[in-house]
Amino acid sequence: MLIDANVILRFLMGDNPEMMITARQTIESGEAYTLPSVLAEVVYVLNGHYEVERTVIRDTLKHLLDRVGIEYPDEIKSALDYYADRNVDFVDALLISRAKLLGEEVLSFDKRLNRLMSE
Repeated sequence: MLIDANVILRFLMGDNPEMMITARQTIESGEAYTLPSVLAEVVYVLNGHYEVERTVIRDTLKHLLDRVGIEYPDEIKSALDYYADRNVDFVDALLISRAKLLGEEVLSFDKRLNRLMSE
């Protein structure tokens, strides 16, 4: 079952007990999967709204991805490392990860992003 950011957030935050139970059951069923764009929203909300530290976000989401399927899991986990360790936006971290792991060329006018991709 495809799950959205709200399901993941309720599972992680437990701030709505009824929704958290449904989210937990779905995630623990082994049938849940999500998309990189959904995970990007989760990262944004955890950091921006809940003020969760980047390293905690990385560790928590890596653990979650052991239970929830996602496209390109290695690239996503690598991006979570860049996000936590390099203080870049998660979407930029995804680009860096794909450039480094898959050798994809990325066109960007962002000088810092280009520098990080070439390191």
